[in-house]
Amino acid sequence: MLGSLFSYKQWANREILDCLSRWQTAEHADDELHTAIRILNHTYVVDRIFCCHLQRKPHPYHASSTPETPHLEDLDEGIRASDEWYLAYVENANADTLDEVIDFVFTDGDQGRLSRTQILLHLLVHGTYHRGEIGRLLEASGIAPPRDTLTRYLRAAASPT
Repeated sequence: MLGSLFSYKQWANREILDCLSRWQTAEHADDELHTAIRILNHTYVVDRIFCCHLQRKPHPYHASSTPETPHLEDLDEGIRASDEWYLAYVENANADTLDEVIDFVFTDGDQGRLSRTQILLHLLVHGTYHRGEIGRLLEASGIAPPRDTLTRYLRAAASPT
């Protein structure tokens, strides 16, 4: 199940990144596009932080985003690599590994304690929430957001190409 959900996450990220790329080349308000990129960068940074937690390695982040706003092309490249890492991770994880509890420190200094499964579910929900937030920015700018629902993904994934 996690493999399917992380495949969905990868697909939904592609949908939103493709939409933002088209938005970037069109004549739209820079502030809204900048905000959308900042939101997506936040989800990417959180994914990277938890990737380090899952590996029990330190991460280089001091907050759940970066001070600078990355170029969309760089963010796209990072998200692609991160999504591939998570797909490989969930495909190779067994039940005992997924049940393991990890202690960590949030970027605000609070202590955290989650199972690997809880971390992975958090990332799925977190990304969905923020893609929806970006969708609202797109709508407010007169752009149709991607229809990136899980049911649409599952139907597309089940259809022979």
